[in-house]
This record gives sequence, structure tokens and C-alpha cells, in this order.
Amino acid sequence: MQLIFFISLIATLGSLYFSEIRQYVPCEFCWYQRILMYPLVIISLVSIIRGDMGAKYYIRILSGIGLLLAVYHYGLQKLSFLGDNLAACTGVSCTVQYINWFGFITIPFLSFIAFTLIFILSFMIKRK
Repeated sequence: MQLIFFISLIATLGSLYFSEIRQYVPCEFCWYQRILMYPLVIISLVSIIRGDMGAKYYIRILSGIGLLLAVYHYGLQKLSFLGDNLAACTGVSCTVQYINWFGFITIPFLSFIAFTLIFILSFMIKRK
């Protein structure tokens, strides 16, 4: 559970870094991913403090949905047939790639990695 807390905290701080310090305006799908990631920090912290590992079910659901959303968002950025058929997002386009490290690492890819790790770790939590 501590690793889930750490990963979700890093992901949350990373998203705030990109939007508040680097001034990258989040698109609509980025906001949805944030909505799913931010509560994971609180849920995992409360679970650690209380010693209640039943929170793994909530974590599993939120991270599973976030994982699917991140895959779709990454597909919008990298697969032209998806991005071209996208209905206009409000505000910033969901196909914008503020970062593109090594030609494949974008913000939704980072989100996908975080959600995937959290999802897998949620299955490794043992009952006390």
C-alpha cells in the first residue's frame, strides 16, 4: 500500500508540475485522469494510517478506469485515425503533445504507467 501511495503521489505532483510550473494547460482527458488519480493519494494514505487493506477494491476500480482512459488518450495522440475522428475537445485539443520524450513518452503515457503499476500492486495487497 505504501508503494501505491508513493506512485499516486508522484503522479499527482507530476501533473501539478506540468500544469502549474510548466504552464501546460490540461486537456479534457487529462482532467478525467486527474480526477481518478488524485483520490488514490488520499485513499491509500488513509488505508495505511488505519491499517485497512479493504481500500484495495476502490483503488483497483479507480486505477482500472484510469488505465483504460490513459490508453485511449495515448491512442488519440499517437494513432492518427483516432485523433482525426475526435469530436472537438473543449479548450485544449486532446491530441496535443506537450512532451514527446524518445518519440513515445507523452503525459498520457506517464499516466498509463502510473495507473498500470497501481492496478497491478492493488492485486498484491494481502489481508491482515
